[in-house]
Amino acid sequence: MSRFPASPSDRQSDGRDIAPPSTAARALGRTPLGRAASRGVAVGAVAVLLTGVGASADAASDTAPGDPVVSGATINSGHDVIVGITHNVQFPVTVTGSDDSGLSFADVDLKGPHGGFYTTDAFCETATACTTVFTVNAHPAPGGDDPVDLANANAGTWSVDALVDANDGTSVFAPGVGSFGLKRAGQVTVNASPEPVAKGARITVTGKLVRANWDTYRYAGYAGQAVQLQFRPKGSSTYTTVATVNTSGTGTLRTTVKAVKDGYWRWSFTGTNTTGPAKAAGDYVDVRP
Repeated sequence: MSRFPASPSDRQSDGRDIAPPSTAARALGRTPLGRAASRGVAVGAVAVLLTGVGASADAASDTAPGDPVVSGATINSGHDVIVGITHNVQFPVTVTGSDDSGLSFADVDLKGPHGGFYTTDAFCETATACTTVFTVNAHPAPGGDDPVDLANANAGTWSVDALVDANDGTSVFAPGVGSFGLKRAGQVTVNASPEPVAKGARITVTGKLVRANWDTYRYAGYAGQAVQLQFRPKGSSTYTTVATVNTSGTGTLRTTVKAVKDGYWRWSFTGTNTTGPAKAAGDYVDVRP
């Protein structure tokens, strides 16, 4: 996506004094990469990365009688947006509200650490809901030198501002109508040995926790994180936590446990404010009398 140093304070509740994304792209000599589109009768809109975004919600005007009302926003169906280093990730943002004439279209701003995205004129699929689909990535475009959308500094908690227009021509700017986590993807591996093992002997369980590095387009060890060692007996569908181990400076994990019964061992990481959760596939150990 092109970088566009526009201030969200330019957005007014009675107009849309925003330079078109294509104009911003030409000014910086770049082509917009990310796209956003609404469901239903929506038309496409360009999502543009804003760098150095400051506080904009403070500039919102008071809602006047007869103006549309924005009740909230749902991002990615209520889930965190987790991005790795290989594939584009799409996620919907639905702004809901009401007006006597029905909602017409909305501009949506996403603001987070060290940046943000916006869309323009996403037409509403119903009289009370307007949905825009954002596309983000943390990898270079294949065969090109186009910039990626995300850097490590962008991970964290993001908020949603919405400028919503009604069919009767009225509009309202609603800051902070929703929030979500934009997180780096995590992965964890596991190995339990020896296999098979005598009952009562010690099992060594190792693994490694890594997370996506949006700056280098690689996965790297995640140091100093608490990870749960879990066990699922053969014939059961439920894992139980038996120990918690902190990762080393390189993200590695290691502990020993007593072999009691046949079953599966795995590492489970609950995630942080910047990194998504991760669970390893269970490693089966046959315990013999």
